Amino acid sequence: AGPTVEQQAEMARAGGRTLAALQPEQRAEIIYRLADLLTDQREEILLANKKDLEEAENKGRLALPLLKRLSLSTAKLNSLAIGLRQIAASSQDSVGRVIRRTRIAKDLDLEQVTVPIGVLLVIFESRPDCLPQVSALAIASGNGLLLKGGKEAAHSNQILHRLTQEALSIHGVRDAVQLVNTREEVEDLCRLDKLIDLIIPRGSSQLVRNIQKAAKGIPVMGHSEGICHVYVDTDASVEKVTRIIRDSKCEYPAACNALETLLIHRDLLRTPLFDQIIDMLRVEQVKIHAGPKFASYLTFSPSEVKSLRTEYGDLECCIEVVDSVQEAVEHIHKYGSSHTDVIITENEKTAEFFLQHVDSACVFWNASTRFSDGYRFGLGAEVGISTSRIHARGPVGIEGLLTTKWLLRGDNHVVSDFSEHGSMKYLHESLPLPQRNVN
Repeated sequence: AGPTVEQQAEMARAGGRTLAALQPEQRAEIIYRLADLLTDQREEILLANKKDLEEAENKGRLALPLLKRLSLSTAKLNSLAIGLRQIAASSQDSVGRVIRRTRIAKDLDLEQVTVPIGVLLVIFESRPDCLPQVSALAIASGNGLLLKGGKEAAHSNQILHRLTQEALSIHGVRDAVQLVNTREEVEDLCRLDKLIDLIIPRGSSQLVRNIQKAAKGIPVMGHSEGICHVYVDTDASVEKVTRIIRDSKCEYPAACNALETLLIHRDLLRTPLFDQIIDMLRVEQVKIHAGPKFASYLTFSPSEVKSLRTEYGDLECCIEVVDSVQEAVEHIHKYGSSHTDVIITENEKTAEFFLQHVDSACVFWNASTRFSDGYRFGLGAEVGISTSRIHARGPVGIEGLLTTKWLLRGDNHVVSDFSEHGSMKYLHESLPLPQRNVN
């Protein structure tokens, strides 16, 4: 029958603590080994994934975007392995890094150092490539990990978890990463507040909302929606506009960082540039919905949107008209989800206004929304993209899975010595930080 989920959480806690106590090189070695296994055992992984895809197609339960996310390929495994090696390289200086040193008084020195958060619960739908990515980030940051994958990826998840444990075994920390295979519902896992320190959902906005509701007393990190905007300014370059919009919407429409609403400056309506945008979207078979203002300009228009706050996750998008960059910013704040928003313009002043005023986790100038990603940011991978304002924001890599603790080294110090008539005085001097390992 195997261990209960409570026992698995305890095992992840103990394994995580042992993992955090390893040398940074040893944690990196585990991740390098996992990266090698992903390519060495490619055939076996793809065979298991084929089983999942066949079962999903036979049952006909999965929508096309989810089927795409479920699918693994040689190219995906190769880029996964590259991402894992990036994580291994950047993990050398994560746990135990001194970020502040203060001399409180003579012979009384304080340090603030990075430590793991504890036990992470990552719940993910359909995406088996999530498992090695999240495992590598947990290993690099010394966290214990409970993984709960969807039934649709059971075969893929099983083999990827087995390979993760094989890599962990080289330093005897096999228990640090646990795959929950019991029938526990997600709601039951969300009640384990004594055993789990942070929940990270990866999946549909509905999944995230359900978890946020169910998590009693456990913080949830992530985003419930990816309503990403691209604003085309009057000073936009013709060459850049169609390229950036095509990539943002069509390269992978199911992704949370794909364009959902296109904002166009009013002066661009009935210009060759506007015609080019519409022609490109038609060629790419993108279904267009008109925002209320855009619909009012047209005698014959596409269907008017039911809501300006829609994540389509497919070859569909909304077009709305704005009168200025200020109005674009206001629209984004009203209808966006603080995920990723873009301006296309050649006017540096307008671009800087947009970059400074849009209050989203990721704000870009003349670049596709699809760059909003841990691997593309050079973090190796991400546990998810966070739109919360506390702790990590944007693509969350190793840094977002660490917290800090304070270490005070004294010599028979007591607070009463620092009272008005005491013998000691506070110095509060900043001390230099130890040299970081930059390799």
